[in-house]
Amino acid sequence: MRSTIEATASLTDGSTLRHERLFIGGAWVEPEDGGLMESIDPSQGRPWAVVAYGGSRDVAKAVDAARSALEGPWGRMPGHERAALMRRFADLYRERARALAVLETRDSGRALRESLADVSGHATAYHWWASLADKHAGRTIPIDDSVHAFTTRVPVGVVGAITPWNVPLMAASWKLGPALAAGCTVVLKPAEHTPVASLELGRLFEEAGFPPGVVNVVPGFGKDGAGEHLVAHPGVDKIAFTGEGATAQAILRAGGDTMKRFTFELGGKSPHIIFADADLEQALNAATNSAWTLCGQSCALGSRVLVQRPVYDRVVEEFVRRAGRVRVGPPLDEATHMGPQAHGEQLAKTLSYIDIGRAEGAELVAGGHRLTGPEHAAGYFVEPTVFANVSNGMRIAREEIFGPVAALIPFDDEEEAVALANDSSYGLTAGLWTGDVGRAHRVAARIRAGMVWVNTYRFIRWSTPYGGFKGSGWGRENGVEALDSYLETRTTVISTTGRFPDAYAR
Repeated sequence: MRSTIEATASLTDGSTLRHERLFIGGAWVEPEDGGLMESIDPSQGRPWAVVAYGGSRDVAKAVDAARSALEGPWGRMPGHERAALMRRFADLYRERARALAVLETRDSGRALRESLADVSGHATAYHWWASLADKHAGRTIPIDDSVHAFTTRVPVGVVGAITPWNVPLMAASWKLGPALAAGCTVVLKPAEHTPVASLELGRLFEEAGFPPGVVNVVPGFGKDGAGEHLVAHPGVDKIAFTGEGATAQAILRAGGDTMKRFTFELGGKSPHIIFADADLEQALNAATNSAWTLCGQSCALGSRVLVQRPVYDRVVEEFVRRAGRVRVGPPLDEATHMGPQAHGEQLAKTLSYIDIGRAEGAELVAGGHRLTGPEHAAGYFVEPTVFANVSNGMRIAREEIFGPVAALIPFDDEEEAVALANDSSYGLTAGLWTGDVGRAHRVAARIRAGMVWVNTYRFIRWSTPYGGFKGSGWGRENGVEALDSYLETRTTVISTTGRFPDAYAR
């Protein structure tokens, strides 16, 4: 099989990349009951790669390999040695970051300038997680001198990591980092739409010298496929999933009988609040970026833009003007701001919501169409789209579109802004812009979201906990809090006397 660098070179010569093996137990193996699937280049609407996918026997083999590593060399390895391997992997990742970013762009359609900015930071994240590999100590519990009581933190076990198609490498890092730092082993199941870059991670783990089975990569389908088999497998101790809420509910039904742990990072319909006293230029920079970055395909984006009435008309005008400046085109061109939707189904969904917005009476002031020019016609491109005079009860304000569609909603005062922000089944992220420090604290404290940004937006780092309230998920990724969900606490009590009274003595 070709290396990442060789695979990247093939992207420009018109050939089809072939990745026909799974990474299981430290070896590249052909699927037993899976097969081969095509990965579609969303900027061209045609296959660019042929990739292996796994079935039930492949998943079982991967889980067995992960269990063997957990009970063998990886489970016996001290934390500082695990950390050294993780750092070696991180250094290799940094060397190959551009190649990985190109693969992710070709697979998902994400603009290369975005992929490069994102993927280039993952190595630092892996280094940060490595720094915690020998830090999860227990504690001594004082009782009396007859016993010595203490706790230890031990890995939860084999983790099934199921990642989405919008940011496959970032989502993988958010799961692999804490799992490996905790001492777990992993079966990584990337989305069927974007498997290529995740398979290349297997090569990096192999090159870094990880023991066989510590990380296994098995792409595949969700329902009736590798994802469902991984969730239901009794040998998997935890599922870490990023994706849709409906899928999370199906995962709970499929995996609940085994009493495994679950963490879910799900959807969002995030409020991005602009008060009249804000630095409007900076707020607009953030709000328009948040509306259209990743072609709108991110759960954290501020797709509900709540604007105080004194500045509402100006914000609408600026959104329209700036939408016209967005360069939509071939994602591998580093001058491109926004690439296509990641696959045909998502394109159809986005276009359907634009129709819904019109039918609901929202005012379409920019965009709203599929692009059909010479460089767009074959791909899944949509114009940056803006709806004005949206009410919070409309479907385009309540349901996650996952496309470049901004809904601009006016409000009068602070109370109304908070009420609108919280009037959602989601609670992942939120942002607000104001020049009043008191208001910043008041509003941030009242918003029901897992992450609130004030006078900035989408500032996410490996050290800042990320996750949602309400329908946006369970648990947290990133930050030391994420490590907890990959660890169990064991309490040990040792008698210092060795005596135990006979309860039945006369």
